[in-house]
Amino acid sequence: MRIHKEGHSMLLKTLILVVVALVLLYFFTPIYVYGAGIVVFSLLYLFLLRFFRFPNRPQLTDDGVVYAPADGTVVVIEKTFEGEYFKDERIQVSIFMSVWNVHINWYPIKGVVDYFRHHHGKFLVAWHPKSSTENERTTVVLNNGKSQILLRQIAGFLARRIVCYAKEGEKIEQNQQMGFIKFGSRVDLFFPIGTEINVELNQKTTGGQTVIAKLK
Repeated sequence: MRIHKEGHSMLLKTLILVVVALVLLYFFTPIYVYGAGIVVFSLLYLFLLRFFRFPNRPQLTDDGVVYAPADGTVVVIEKTFEGEYFKDERIQVSIFMSVWNVHINWYPIKGVVDYFRHHHGKFLVAWHPKSSTENERTTVVLNNGKSQILLRQIAGFLARRIVCYAKEGEKIEQNQQMGFIKFGSRVDLFFPIGTEINVELNQKTTGGQTVIAKLK
């Protein structure tokens, strides 16, 4: 199993803390407390290893489709006003990522990064309607030469750090890594009105594999 680079530092620091804690438990607590500590800390570390896993997946490419930028569950499909960049009505598709999902984010199309912003904000639960505009988030607008889509990484109640590799003017490939969100979070996509959406509410998505929409 590969571990994503965003987890290397946290895993090393956690391992050091676990070793120190177990040494203290060994010398200063009854043996049954030490045994319980081994079990609890082992489970915690295994959870972190699983969270930062980097799955082996084929890099699919198709200029006519938009692939899922994240693993998770589709929680929103609706027309909404996008007020940061387009300032008009768009089709919003939102994918909620639980702590059990892979938290890597991928570029859903090939093209150029037209716009990038990181916004500081609150840490409402990721499925809260206001999290899209009030939470810690990034906004990335991608242009494939024919149309633009907006992708927004949103921090959740547990997600306190968003990593995004996007740079304005950068050429990107479909299913190239875009970033990483640590712990529960959400990714929003905003499409032009009339875009054919290929997912349904509560559908599970696999990042870089599930077709979210077809572009005209």
